[in-house]
Amino acid sequence: MSFDYLFTKVKRILLSLIFITVITAIANNSNNIRFVNSEIAATPATYSQQSNDSIVTRDANNNIPYVGVNVQGLYVSLEGSRGSSQSINRVHFPTNYYDDSFRIISKAGMNHVRFIFYWEAYEKHPAEFIKELTTVAQTADKYRLKVMYDNHQFHTSSWLDNKRGTGFPPSLFKNYPTLYPYNGGGSTEYPAAKVWWTNWWNRSVKDVGTGVDGWTLQANFLKKIAGVVDSHPSTIGYEILSEPQLHSTDQWGKIGTYNTFMVNQLRTQTHKTIAYSMNIPIDLKNSSITPTNLAEMAPSNRTNVVFKISVYAVPAEGNYQQKRLDLFIKAARLAGVPLYIGEWNNVRRVQVPITDQNQHLVNQTFTTSPQLSDISQEQADLIVQKLKEIKVWGMAFWSWDYTYSPVPSFNLIKVLSDLRDLTGTIQTTKYFDILKNAYSTIYDNNIDIVNTTKRPMRS
Repeated sequence: MSFDYLFTKVKRILLSLIFITVITAIANNSNNIRFVNSEIAATPATYSQQSNDSIVTRDANNNIPYVGVNVQGLYVSLEGSRGSSQSINRVHFPTNYYDDSFRIISKAGMNHVRFIFYWEAYEKHPAEFIKELTTVAQTADKYRLKVMYDNHQFHTSSWLDNKRGTGFPPSLFKNYPTLYPYNGGGSTEYPAAKVWWTNWWNRSVKDVGTGVDGWTLQANFLKKIAGVVDSHPSTIGYEILSEPQLHSTDQWGKIGTYNTFMVNQLRTQTHKTIAYSMNIPIDLKNSSITPTNLAEMAPSNRTNVVFKISVYAVPAEGNYQQKRLDLFIKAARLAGVPLYIGEWNNVRRVQVPITDQNQHLVNQTFTTSPQLSDISQEQADLIVQKLKEIKVWGMAFWSWDYTYSPVPSFNLIKVLSDLRDLTGTIQTTKYFDILKNAYSTIYDNNIDIVNTTKRPMRS
């Protein structure tokens, strides 16, 4: 056997081994790519920050989340059970509100808007509501912002709380005045709210005229929203319902059934990200507030789904906010979904009495103290740093609103009205500078969006 023959034989074997190694590596890499694209609902600790049409990156090797603000609008925020002129006349709505707002937000280095809307606002002015949504999507496209459209509620509805409530439309209440008395109380401590939310989770709230249940009605409403904005590159997704109320331990699984229904319904219209929300109240003294129970709220289909929570103080070693955040982190990991901080700020609440018409004490509630709820640069930096460390999917500061807020730190802008032509000019406050500096400092002054073209992920 000649040397040339042996050399040729060995050479062929080596080339074969190299070829097999290369093919295996390519296959493994391909599997990894498929995992990232199809299993977007990974744990927060390992999740690569992606949506189905964009990647938000800091540089070639370090990903960052969506960072931005909550934005309030005009017709999308009108309450259904108060005077027809309320909200519109409180402060003049700036003529170029969205163009000016989104330009300022984008120029400050932010890339994200959580846009607040209310179902009852659509029922009040459907045409104006849809027109405003279209403007939001088009303007966000222009400034390359990524928008999460949030179906919001606060104190359930203006029907149950005619001073502060907004959310569900009056049509679901007004035909049941005994069950849901007008102004009967929409926050968690009121019996009327408990009755309403119990019936909602039992899927027994129905439209009187058609007999259609509330879940189906809400799903149809959200599909209308998606039908307007889903084709826009600025749209990253939809939040099913912000901070729903839970009143008994058997409702954890019912909320999960509800979220499953909503995700399945929305998946007929969109493949973009869907957010489901933490419940309220979150009382760490309540033995049922556990990661396992919180994870029960997750929909069964978790592809491209995130878990939205709120952070309203600096989480620090051993304090209440850190314990609360740890609870949500564990729940998200159990559910296998990323965390989305849909609202963050610094808040201090004080206890106040609830009295009846005879001034007799009937309950206690908590209200936000404007004086104690200020936020400093140091506090903002610490919150953003913590959220960066736990690798959240996104975060949005509360808030950007053309109307007046009694809590100064709750509004990044004020509108200077011109009574001569009924217009308004946006002026940012010191809190906007604090927010801008926090994002910029923590993310190394280099936040940017890199658009990519990817096939939408399917459920």
